[in-house]
Amino acid sequence: MKVGDRVRVKESVVVYHHPEHKGQAVDIQGTEGEVAAIVTQWNGRPVSANFPILVQFSKKFKAHLRDFELEII
Repeated sequence: MKVGDRVRVKESVVVYHHPEHKGQAVDIQGTEGEVAAIVTQWNGRPVSANFPILVQFSKKFKAHLRDFELEII
């Protein structure tokens, strides 16, 4: 995967920060978005992020996910 790829969440992933459902559990399985970034550095230092792929689903909703939770469309 690379920045700009269209992806779909193929695994069941529950998030609590969805802007339309603040504080509630929301399963985003099947949701489509675009890879916004691959996190490999923070403040100029290399990191080994647990959830390295940042996906932009809508204007207000982003989530960090693992590669096996996503499929390229």
